[in-house]
Amino acid sequence: MTHEYTAPGELDDPAVRGAEVAEPGAVTIVVPTFNESANIRELLHQITESVPSRLPCEVVFVDDSTDDTPEVIHEAARDCPFPVTVLHREEPVGGLGGAVVEGMKAAGSDWIVVMDGDCQHPPSLVPELVATGERANAGLVVASRYIKGGSRAGLAGSYRVAVSRGATWLTKALFPRRLRGISDPMSGFFAIRRADISAETLKPLGYKILLELAVRSRPRQVSEVPFVFQDRFAGESKSSAQEGFRFLRHLVGLRTASPIARMVAFGLIGASGFLPNLVGLWALMAAGMHYVPAEILANQLGVAWNFVLIEHLLFRDRRAHRRWWDRVGRFALLANADLVLRIPLIALFVHRLGLDALSATALALVTTFVLRFVGTEALVYLPRRGRGRAPQ
Repeated sequence: MTHEYTAPGELDDPAVRGAEVAEPGAVTIVVPTFNESANIRELLHQITESVPSRLPCEVVFVDDSTDDTPEVIHEAARDCPFPVTVLHREEPVGGLGGAVVEGMKAAGSDWIVVMDGDCQHPPSLVPELVATGERANAGLVVASRYIKGGSRAGLAGSYRVAVSRGATWLTKALFPRRLRGISDPMSGFFAIRRADISAETLKPLGYKILLELAVRSRPRQVSEVPFVFQDRFAGESKSSAQEGFRFLRHLVGLRTASPIARMVAFGLIGASGFLPNLVGLWALMAAGMHYVPAEILANQLGVAWNFVLIEHLLFRDRRAHRRWWDRVGRFALLANADLVLRIPLIALFVHRLGLDALSATALALVTTFVLRFVGTEALVYLPRRGRGRAPQ
């Protein structure tokens, strides 16, 4: 559920007018916030000082806070010469990236500038981002720490620097074509034309919304401007190991968007399931169980392993189409049918096609793998016709 607040005052007061009619060349500054109350007044002061009056401006905060950040914004907005809006989300779907998408949907201006709420992104660069986009006829202008004139000085400690550089290298290696011309895909500071956004195609997870935009709906022309990453004005970084895992899941989701890439990942996950299968078989046989029932039970460990990875890495955005127990049952049925189908296939390939046992086994493995992948997509994760989203 989303609650909307605006600064108090009369409707004819420019500090509180909404942006029902956007002015040409206007800019909407979208700021996702999570417990940033100590930074709000300074951020709005910097925006007031930095954005010239000739550039019509509105600020949209999309807030997932558990503290008094919305109330602080509400109070600080009284002194602003531009409209300030707060969209408070009861459920932070998609994390910071999801908050940015909500802000983009609410924007009423030609240009949208996305920046953090901790004052590490200098608002003084907002006019230059928009001006660069207009001059270059660009759809996206990225504020980069990694081109001449830029700096990552505000990153606290060598660990965060190493993580940032490693993440940048990894994303550029995975998406060399989509990220061509973007030196800093991890940047959270950029300007984009509203006309170049198709918010419905975005599936954000975590805080790297620029990567999501560049991969799923990259604008026709991209420019960059250098910026110096500042120290936080107050508070502590929200980066954590959990956010790191969400980032890796996001990368996998983006990289496996195509059916071929999904099939390859499906095969790798399936191969990894042999490890828990073998461990379970060893443990059950060591406990005295006969190898036949031990293999049947151990196979279920591999099935469970594969299901968890596939759920979270390949089909995260499709889980709502069926209830969890329905997905589990269908997946287990398909996975175990693979064993039942393989032996008759081997016999068919040997007796009808004249293959030797080794070749027949290899062909049967490939055949059942393809059938299991197609079956998993079609029977477990595709939406049911005429049905809405199933509760989890």
